[in-house]
Amino acid sequence: MIKLRYVCLTAAAALIVTLSSCTSKPTAENLSAPVVSTPATEAVSNNSHSGHASKEKININTAILSELDKFEAKLGVPALSNKIQAGRPYGSPEDLVTKKVITQEQFDQIKDQVGVQEVALTGEAKDVDYMSKLGLMKGHLLVARELLDQNQPKQAEPHIGHPVEEIYVDVEDQLNERKVKEFKTTLVSLQDLVKSSPKDSKVKTNFTSSVQAVDGAIAALPEAQRSKPGFVLQVINELLDSANSEYGAAIANGKITAPIEYQDSRGFVFYANDLYKGISSQVAQADPEAQKAIDASFAELIKVWPSAIPPAKAVKTPSDVTKLVKTIEENSQKVVDKSNTQAQR
Repeated sequence: MIKLRYVCLTAAAALIVTLSSCTSKPTAENLSAPVVSTPATEAVSNNSHSGHASKEKININTAILSELDKFEAKLGVPALSNKIQAGRPYGSPEDLVTKKVITQEQFDQIKDQVGVQEVALTGEAKDVDYMSKLGLMKGHLLVARELLDQNQPKQAEPHIGHPVEEIYVDVEDQLNERKVKEFKTTLVSLQDLVKSSPKDSKVKTNFTSSVQAVDGAIAALPEAQRSKPGFVLQVINELLDSANSEYGAAIANGKITAPIEYQDSRGFVFYANDLYKGISSQVAQADPEAQKAIDASFAELIKVWPSAIPPAKAVKTPSDVTKLVKTIEENSQKVVDKSNTQAQR
């Protein structure tokens, strides 16, 4: 069972290369997001990780399980994410082999994606990272609410726990920088209550408080920024990238073998879809063809998760889901590129 998850930014690694050469994935209005054109990062190491794209390196010392799930899905090794986490710290990527986490043959398949150091995000990239992490929290809580409504507190509890156990610590510095009131206590209280007394009337009240706390953290970003399609699309793609990894880790031989990962991916996709609804009309004005492609892909993606309780058989293969996610990402980039071009005129 996979437990810690996060996101970083797809653009970070590409920007590190650029900087180096210069020197020698609920309602949309709850999370209107900012628009990013070209994320800026402060390079700390070329072996760093700060995003979701397969092109960049994943820091195996700090990545949460939703990022490590990419290795699990690619190699088909059950519970690999947890094994990587248990083997920390790593002095080099090759330690995955020397510590017998994976074989040399398996390492050779992923070595270009493995890193052990970090990058520091700045500017717009930092805002996208912040919003994406809070979006993951929203996705977890979204599916937790569904499960609670279906009288499934045991299934809901992990999804209430993930925001505080996996994400809060990684976004805490940014919350403090943005002067957001601490809400870890609120999340922990809800988790404890669902564990001990799931039928307590306070669960509903505490749940509402938790959602409002996350929404308040999102509101720390300027409203003008949170409403720009380019920014929202980048956040959406971060959420979808995490969902894609989770779904890949949930499926084996056409069956859903890891319900928690299935549910996580559902929450991320549904929240991303809510975000997209809030900017769809603006996307249509910027690029009608891109908007049609994104709409069609989201319509197909939603079908993959017919309910919060996993079906006996997977609706689509991980490969099918990856294709849909890539279609959304490619068409989103067209919109972002057009927005950047117009802004420069």
